[in-house]
Amino acid sequence: MQTALTRLVGVRHPIVQTGMGWVAGPRLVSAVANAGALGILASATMSTDRLREAIREVRSRTDAPFGVNLRADASDAGDRVRIMIEEGVRVASFALAPSAELIAELKEAGLIVIPSVGARRHAEKVAAWGADAVIVQGGEGGGHTGEVATTVLLPQVVDAVRTPVVAAGGFFDGRGLVAALAYGAAGVAMGTRFLLTSDSTVPAAVKARYLAATVKDVTVTTAVDGLPHRMLRTDLVDTLESSGRARTLVHAVRRAAGFRRLSGLTWRQMVRDGLALRHGKELSWSQVLLAANTPMLLKSSMVDGRTDLGVMASGQVAGVIDDLPSCAELVRTVMSEANEVIGALAAGGASTRA
Repeated sequence: MQTALTRLVGVRHPIVQTGMGWVAGPRLVSAVANAGALGILASATMSTDRLREAIREVRSRTDAPFGVNLRADASDAGDRVRIMIEEGVRVASFALAPSAELIAELKEAGLIVIPSVGARRHAEKVAAWGADAVIVQGGEGGGHTGEVATTVLLPQVVDAVRTPVVAAGGFFDGRGLVAALAYGAAGVAMGTRFLLTSDSTVPAAVKARYLAATVKDVTVTTAVDGLPHRMLRTDLVDTLESSGRARTLVHAVRRAAGFRRLSGLTWRQMVRDGLALRHGKELSWSQVLLAANTPMLLKSSMVDGRTDLGVMASGQVAGVIDDLPSCAELVRTVMSEANEVIGALAAGGASTRA
């Protein structure tokens, strides 16, 4: 299935695996790439040395194109961009909109720039700056998210920009891919669906929590860092929502100290990164620190398996997923179903699942 996305990045299928911190490592990314989709390596939770190692590890596992996701406002973003350029990464993906200057630098070096956005105006801005495509995430998506559903946001963005648009938020099967294509998207991006595969390194007990979740178990909270964050409801989320400022600050400082040791960042850099996430909102100091060290809260679950101590970012689709296929099986199933649906529609019928 050829679309503007597959032609742009050189993959076989119009499917993107999003850059999830502590989840989208070399094993998952290379498995996605070998399956014919676009895997995105998450760099925000890596030191710069580890990022270079991870890129080379992916390269050793696959000859297919892949990308790297990074925070454009991180204090060491320039170093990470330099590594990506030096290592010949195909796609640069951003959780926050990069500047016009950064987009120009990456494109001059031959990279394809695909920022993620959550609003029409943001898509228009990065497209005007030269972004090659945009991933637009609706409110159903996991992690930091907005209020507008994908089915409303996606057509707005498709109508507003001429660059290829990739739809994210609420996608997990071939029917969703066809729906996104019908809206005018060039493909879909999936996070939670790829997290719940056998190629994902997330601990089995954590995957079990996701599989057991219902749609109602996926909540949006501002208690973690002051911004809307979609995740599974856990004891930690309940604690943060009910804690006073003093207790929350102590918790934030302890977590921040751990992330500082792992990342190599200074306290000044961490506070700067936390403040950069405010987006004009008034945050308490505990929220600033939690924003800066949210990666540690994710690590507790996604790496250490401590669902009682960490957060579990999740799209609403966790409530309808009940299996753990390999990435190859998942991509093959999604594409097979998409082709069946398209064929049924062309014949004047309904999906074979109906």
